[in-house]
Parts: sequence; structure tokens; C-alpha cells
Amino acid sequence: MIAPSVSTAAVSRALQTADGLPPAEALPHLRVAAEELTALLDGCLAAAVLEPGTSLRSVAARAGLSENAVGPRLARTPALAAYANDAGRVTAGGVERARYDLEKGTPPPAPPTTPLRFKPRRPHG
Repeated sequence: MIAPSVSTAAVSRALQTADGLPPAEALPHLRVAAEELTALLDGCLAAAVLEPGTSLRSVAARAGLSENAVGPRLARTPALAAYANDAGRVTAGGVERARYDLEKGTPPPAPPTTPLRFKPRRPHG
């Protein structure tokens, strides 16, 4: 099983720090808690879809998400980022490949690198 890289303790610490602070001072701590919780949820989604007998749909339902919302979240995880397609989503096919690689002990493929492209700030004219 692949353990998420973020623990509930990190979320709890951020919330405890925010507790009792004036709203303006609590905001940065609440933002940290939200980011940590999102990373924890994404990591758990990835671990769950890699378990035999699960599907993107069943994992999405358990998390209260639509099936379409799970693919991009999986693509942000270390466990499944290498299996994302060009649109930045992990599909059922990517999950099956990841399960196969995990079962065989094969390392995941290197994530595709996108070449940097120059984008001018202002149009020339």
C-alpha cells in the first residue's frame, strides 16, 4: 500500500494554530490546513484506486466527488503522476497500468517533460 505523504497531524497542527486567532491572523493557518487536507485526500485517493477491486467511480463516491474530479487529483500525486495523460488526468487505463507496475515491482515511467516555451508579455506591434 502507498501511504500518503501528508498526515492528519499536519492538518491538526495548522487548525490548532488558527484556533482562537482573529480572522485575519487565522487565514494563513487555515490555508495551510486546507492545502494539507487536499494533499492528504489526493494521496488517499491514489492509494485507494491502487487497491485491487476498486474503481475510479467507487473511490470518487466514497470521497463525495464526481468521477471526473478524481483524475486530475490523482495526477497531482507522487504515486500516479507518471500515469497522467496529456490532459493532466489519470484515467482507468492509467490506474490499471500503475497496478500492473506495482504488482510486478516495475518503477513507474518517468513523467513526461514539457519543453519550455517563450510567451511574450506584450504583443509586438
